[in-house]
Amino acid sequence: MPNEYIILTLQLKHLSLFFSAFFMNKRLPIKNLTLNYSRVEQTLTTFIRNEITKAKCTNAVFGLSGGIDSAVTAFLTTKSIGKENVCALLMPYETSNKQHIDDATNIAHKLNIPYQLLDISPMVNEFIALEPKMNVVRKGNIMARCRMIALYDTSAKHNALVIGTSNKTEILLGYGTIYGDSACGINPLGDLYKTQIWELAKHLGVPQKIINKVPTADLWQGQTDEGELGFMYHSVDLLLYYLIDKKKTLRELMQLGFTSSFIHTVKEKILRNKFKSRMPRIKKISHLQ
Repeated sequence: MPNEYIILTLQLKHLSLFFSAFFMNKRLPIKNLTLNYSRVEQTLTTFIRNEITKAKCTNAVFGLSGGIDSAVTAFLTTKSIGKENVCALLMPYETSNKQHIDDATNIAHKLNIPYQLLDISPMVNEFIALEPKMNVVRKGNIMARCRMIALYDTSAKHNALVIGTSNKTEILLGYGTIYGDSACGINPLGDLYKTQIWELAKHLGVPQKIINKVPTADLWQGQTDEGELGFMYHSVDLLLYYLIDKKKTLRELMQLGFTSSFIHTVKEKILRNKFKSRMPRIKKISHLQ
């Protein structure tokens, strides 16, 4: 299947859901997702510091992409253990948007933290060369896993704990690569919806330019998170909040204004990708002695 066709399919697949979610979002208050961000900052910085100590590590390492999630992670980690104890890896691929690299560099400079630019193109291209016609999704997974190799090698080199950058929305929907961007030692953002990440970023003083950026994994030209998912973060965060946090029934969710097709699609994503967020299953046989 041509890559162009796959990209077009991803962009159009949930178009009707995108617009129905948009209009639904106008009727529900986003304030339901509001948190006390001073307490969030204090809780997460303490969590990071304590977990690094428990792991008997002296440093922390994370990927810095120029996006909102990695920026928030950088700010929190630096506040937790100090700029001299963190290391940021910038890991572009040859098709990566240079603007994202510039944004990541600017964040590192703002925080005055050490960073390393590591081009993953040679690693990724060795895999792609084995099957040049592989689709963009497989290529994206290879990129994510190559980045994790680099992070864990840096972890071993500097006795650093790998800090994850995935948010609650991505984890619930399975929007990530297993043993790729989902792999980490700890994940401070794992119980924060994307909408809450934006608000926490404002509280922490993340540059407005980063906050205003369209979310993207930058896996191929024109790729955006919301375009690939098929709906906006604000809309799906509200649904996830009522579905997961408030445990609303289907009937209650529809009374709130969510369409049955939107609810069904999100539930299906959650169930289909649940395996990504659990440890590998082991069949117990010791009792067979």
